[in-house]
Amino acid sequence: MDPSTIAFLRHEAGALLGRALDIRPFVLTGPMPPAANVDRAAQVATERYFAASRTALISRIKRYVDWLGSREAARASAREGQRRFSVLRLLFNRVLTHLDLYSDALSQRGERDTGVQLAGLDVLAADAMALPGYFESPPLICYLDRGIGAAIRRARTRLPGGGKNPSAIIRVPRERMIGTGVASSLVHEVGHQAAALLGLVNSLRTRLRKHIATLTSTEAQIWQWFERWISEVIADFWSVARLGITSTLGLVGVVSLPRAFVFRIGSDDPHPIPWIRIFLSAEIGARLFPDPQWDRLARLWAALYPAPPTDTPEGRLLNDIRARLPAFVDFLVGHRSPLLGGRSLEQVMRPSARNPEALRRHAQSWLDRPNRVLSAPPAFAVAVLGQARMDGALSPAAERRVLRKLLDHWALQRAIHPPGRDGGTIRQLIPAT
Repeated sequence: MDPSTIAFLRHEAGALLGRALDIRPFVLTGPMPPAANVDRAAQVATERYFAASRTALISRIKRYVDWLGSREAARASAREGQRRFSVLRLLFNRVLTHLDLYSDALSQRGERDTGVQLAGLDVLAADAMALPGYFESPPLICYLDRGIGAAIRRARTRLPGGGKNPSAIIRVPRERMIGTGVASSLVHEVGHQAAALLGLVNSLRTRLRKHIATLTSTEAQIWQWFERWISEVIADFWSVARLGITSTLGLVGVVSLPRAFVFRIGSDDPHPIPWIRIFLSAEIGARLFPDPQWDRLARLWAALYPAPPTDTPEGRLLNDIRARLPAFVDFLVGHRSPLLGGRSLEQVMRPSARNPEALRRHAQSWLDRPNRVLSAPPAFAVAVLGQARMDGALSPAAERRVLRKLLDHWALQRAIHPPGRDGGTIRQLIPAT
């Protein structure tokens, strides 16, 4: 390269280096109040990831600048010099893409009320994910966004452009704030992360394919739908197991759409057909926690969205799938993956405390003494509130008020008593309502 080309590229590389050095840790730039902070494990994992990415980028830029002053660069073509520089710019923009991904989530922690509520959702999500003895939960961060559905970018998965995600990032629909329905969406996404840690999707899919191979052609066509939907079904299962009827009620809120969407049959969608999905959720609930309420909810759904006539192809397919839901749920809850230690999903995920009668007893006790709800584990507290809602014992205004109080409490609890330290309650900081 001639001296003028080297001087141009040296200037460009120097400017890139300066911009890379300007990337500062979130702990120095975040506007959030202490109670709105993300969990320390998530913060540490995130900062370490970006510190390593920034250090690697700066090191590569400096090596490039050193190369520009070498004899090799003097002999190289301008094309080669530009090629190396363009690779550096791609790496720089990859770091910025990852930075923006987290910045969008963390910047909401500085919003009045929203930040603390998100911190409370972090605590709820962590509690719903925990399965001691089976896996160590990764750190996670919740944020709000538009749309009707939640989503998760799982921890340890590939980020855009490369690199592994240091924390699970859960997008929560803003329109679901604030009511117990938000828990249904949140815990469904948590179920995706837990299923990945337990290898459930692959192990279930393998068993389903073996089972389908033994069926007649007509029967196999029906079960192929279950195999196609299994990644979303296991997340719904996790949500029902953690939240009881709260999960299915929240799911009804998600898929209550114009009829064309509710009955949409698409072979490319990993989600069950919305109409079928509610019946499947209720079938899972009835299997884990027997009670007439599941049948009542299924009948309500059928009244809201009457099935197409069975003399149409659409109606026949939906009727055939629905008729096989009990057999499929038997298959699902009896699944034993290697990482479950030989136990079935039902044995691992069926806590007796989620039994509807037990939830009703707690709901009545809490209605008499509201502050009792603050000492309950987060997922259990939401399960009780959802049961009270199903039974008509909790008004929308009361549901919203109690859930706000819980989110504030969980956020403050974590801020003042981080995990691993004194775990005492802080009910005295939350005024009675």
